[in-house]
Amino acid sequence: MKLIDARRDLYRRLAHQEGYRSRAAYKLKELNKSYRIIGPGFYVLDLGCSPGGWTQVALELAGNRGKVMGIDKSFVEEIPNTHIIRGDIEDESIVEEVFDYFTTKVNAVICDISPQVMGTWAIDHAKQISLNYAASKIMDHVLARRGNALFKVFDGEYSNEFRDYLKKKFVKVQLKKPKASRKTSSELYHICLGYLGA
Repeated sequence: MKLIDARRDLYRRLAHQEGYRSRAAYKLKELNKSYRIIGPGFYVLDLGCSPGGWTQVALELAGNRGKVMGIDKSFVEEIPNTHIIRGDIEDESIVEEVFDYFTTKVNAVICDISPQVMGTWAIDHAKQISLNYAASKIMDHVLARRGNALFKVFDGEYSNEFRDYLKKKFVKVQLKKPKASRKTSSELYHICLGYLGA
């Protein structure tokens, strides 16, 4: 993105003004307003949380009675009243740390994960979908029955297969592109409501 385009980017400016770590915060806000993925008092697990914009919004939505944990391979600067750990979601042993913090199952799992982009679309898309499958395996261990989830996907060859996989796990799965996503972006979001249980 050229610097001049970034300056024109409303959501980037808003994030800077309102103290969010990324423009992605507004994607979660918009989707949650429509679908109530996260509510007051919810326990929320944010997978692939760097730089922390979704974690910040999840904390606001869950409120004082909620709890929020973020996990990422990259270092993420601390966010007050949340628990951030550096870990690999492709390693299912991370589940123990999730339960250590929450001591029970969570009400929502959110995943805005991206791989290190190589610039070769087929590889980037396949890797991003692979990371979503890894996140969904963590979800199967930690998400409470009737809980909700949100997954970003790079739209492409394997997107429909992942959507069908999610549809077997939830009462309802919707596909949306929020206004805060750039028009040129291939990202879409699967809103998953009413987890049926692993």
